[in-house]
Amino acid sequence: MHTVAEHEIIAPVDLCLPGGKLNRDAIGWTSYPWHNTDRIGRGWYGWGRNKRWEYWGFITPTHLIGITVSSIDYASVNAVWVLDRSTLTGIDETSVTPFSGAVTLPGTLRGGPATARTKTLDIDIDEVDGGTSIQAKTDRVTINLVTERDAEHQALGVVVPWTYRLFQYTVKDVALRVRGTITVDGQEFEVPRAESWAVLDHGRGRWPYRMTWNWGAGCGVVDGRVVGLQIGGKWTDGSGSTENSIVINGTLHKISAELDWQYDQSNYMAPWRMTGDGVDVTFTPYYERVAQTNAFVVSSNTHQCFGHYSGSVTLTDGTVLSVDGLEGWAEHVQNRW
Repeated sequence: MHTVAEHEIIAPVDLCLPGGKLNRDAIGWTSYPWHNTDRIGRGWYGWGRNKRWEYWGFITPTHLIGITVSSIDYASVNAVWVLDRSTLTGIDETSVTPFSGAVTLPGTLRGGPATARTKTLDIDIDEVDGGTSIQAKTDRVTINLVTERDAEHQALGVVVPWTYRLFQYTVKDVALRVRGTITVDGQEFEVPRAESWAVLDHGRGRWPYRMTWNWGAGCGVVDGRVVGLQIGGKWTDGSGSTENSIVINGTLHKISAELDWQYDQSNYMAPWRMTGDGVDVTFTPYYERVAQTNAFVVSSNTHQCFGHYSGSVTLTDGTVLSVDGLEGWAEHVQNRW
């Protein structure tokens, strides 16, 4: 593993050329979502390889929550997952429907609402003044949340170029404050702003049929500062891009090191370690979520562990930042899609 030379983009740019291939000028990273991704999922170019999604993860004092709205061309995969932290019992409502008629997704981040309508769930995600509204409903769960995002708040955007036909644009927005309520089996729980966190994974791209990835995110307050850790691996290796960064009080610091993820695939509850140039963190799980989907041409095998981070990140100027106590997740995912 090594550190790669990455280019920062600081002005609006189209992800795709008019014909649909990757725009060379779009390759790089951003601290603000400059990329226009409207050409992903329009027309027949790359049909079957287009992947579009909005994933929101939430950590509250009482519950862990995951909400997904996604289209993979020949199917839409949408989910509402809620875990009661006191009992470690979960509710997982996942709906896989043919093609993409069950969802609407904006072409570009913050370009309109994302919705899912199926027989078993409804999801509505839309921008509001100062943040994002996320609402979801199933037979057992009702979620009404609003995240807060200051105008100066920065989030990591990265283009990962496998080829000029296959590539991914991702935005990882970590350590957002969130407030609202969730209702589970008729019992309402407050989501208090001071103790709750939200993380966005926004994706638009064209993917290979098979892919394995690691993703980790951590949120919290360290030494009086709001800290958000964002790390990834495997799927970016060798591409010249990384999706690694740390956000301190809303200011993003890019980490260009490819990370070595060390974990036991026979025991995901054992501690994980992620290391690279300037990065040495340990993740200690307290809960493992296992999710599997197998629907003909689409399959997914997910081990998403929730826990706490420890260790440190050293910036290019030599500043050492502690991540001790950050709460979040680390995952191993294998997709065939």
